Amino acid sequence: MLKVLSLNSISVAVSFVLGIFSSKIISVFLGTSGMALMGSFRNFALMLKSIATLGISNSIVKLFVENKEDKRELSVIYSTFFWIFLLISSVLALVVLVFASSISVFLFYTNDYLAPISFFGLLLPLMVINTFWLAIYNGLEKFRRIMLIQIISNILVFGLTALLIWKKNIFGGLLSVAIGEFLMVLVTFIFVRNQANYFKFDLHKLISKKYFKVIKKFSIMALLTAIIAPLTLLCIRNMIVKKYSIEEAGIWDAVNRLSSFYMIFFSSGLSLYYMPKLASIHTENEFKTELKSYFRLFLPLFLLMLIVIYVAKGIILKLAFTAEFSTVERILIWQLLGDFFRIMTLAFGFQILVKTMMKRYFLVEIVFNLMYFLLSFYLIKQNATEGVLQAYFYTNVLCFLLVLFLFRKLFFKH
Repeated sequence: MLKVLSLNSISVAVSFVLGIFSSKIISVFLGTSGMALMGSFRNFALMLKSIATLGISNSIVKLFVENKEDKRELSVIYSTFFWIFLLISSVLALVVLVFASSISVFLFYTNDYLAPISFFGLLLPLMVINTFWLAIYNGLEKFRRIMLIQIISNILVFGLTALLIWKKNIFGGLLSVAIGEFLMVLVTFIFVRNQANYFKFDLHKLISKKYFKVIKKFSIMALLTAIIAPLTLLCIRNMIVKKYSIEEAGIWDAVNRLSSFYMIFFSSGLSLYYMPKLASIHTENEFKTELKSYFRLFLPLFLLMLIVIYVAKGIILKLAFTAEFSTVERILIWQLLGDFFRIMTLAFGFQILVKTMMKRYFLVEIVFNLMYFLLSFYLIKQNATEGVLQAYFYTNVLCFLLVLFLFRKLFFKH
C-alpha cells in the first residue's frame, strides 16, 4: 500500500498544484458565479461519463484478477466489455445531442451553451475506450504507467483550461471540460500503441453471457451512483441558487473543489491498491487483516493531511481563490470532518463494491444521497452554505455507523 501511495503521491502532487492554480484562474476570471456554473457542468459530465462506463473499471479488475493466467478467457472478457460499453456510450451520445438545449437550460438557466454539451456527448464512446484501457493497466498492476498517463494528461488539461478561460471566459471554461477528456484519450492511446500486446483481443468473439452477468451486476450498482450522486449535487446547487444566489453556490463549489484535490490522492490510491487486493481475497479473516492495515496505516496518514490543511487553510485559500471566496475559510472545517468519516466508510465500501453486495450497496448509496439532500434542505434555511456542509458531515457520520452495523458480524460473532 505504501509503495502504491508513494507512486501515486507524485501524480496527486502535480494534480494538487495544478488544481490550486486552476481554481485561481477560475476565481479571477469567472468569479463565484462562474465557479458555480463550472461545478454544474462537471457534475453533469461526471454523470454522463459514469453512466457510459457503468462500473467498467471495477468489473474488469475483478474478472482480470480471476482469469489473468488464461489469455483466451481474457480475450473473451475484453471483447464483451468493448461491445457492451461501446453500444451504451453511442446511444447515450445520441440522447445528449437530441436534448442538448433542455440540458443547457437545466444546468445554466439558458440555452447559450449547447456546444460544450454536444461536444462532450460526442466524445463519450472515446471516454469509454480510455477507461477500458486504464482498467486493463490497473489489472496488470502497471501503476507507474497509470501515474505517467495521469501526470501528462493533467498538465495538458490545465494548459488548455487556462488558455480557453483566458480567451473565451465561461464558454471556454465549459468547453475545456469536454476537450480535456479528448486530450486524456490521446495521451492514453500513445502509451497503448507502444504496448499493444497487453490490449490484443478478438473482436469477433462479441458478448459472452457468462461475463455479461458479472458486468450486469457491477453496471446496475454503478448506474445508481452515476445518476443519484451527481443529481443530488445538482439539486443542492439549484436549491442554494434559488434560496440565496449563484454566488453563494459558487462558495459551496469552491469547498467541494478544494476537497477533491486531496481526496483524489487517497481515493485513487485505494482504487489502485485496495480494490484489486480485496478482489483477490476470499475469507473474512483476510478482509479483517486488510481492514487492520487500512486503519493502522491509511487512516492516520489521511488524518495528518487534514490537520495540515486546516492549519494552513489561510495560505492555501489565498493561493487557490480570490477575496470573493473568503467565507470558505470559516466553513471548511465541516468538509474536512465529513471527508474523514467518508474515508473510514470507504474501508467497507470497497468490499461491498468488489464482492457485489448489491443490497448493501443500494442501501448505503440511497441513504447517503437522500439524507444529504434532506439535511441540506433543512439546514440551509438556518446557515446557508454552511448548513449544506454541516449536512455533508452528519450524513457521512450516519453512513459510517450504517456500514459498521452491516458488517457487525465481522467483529461480533455468536
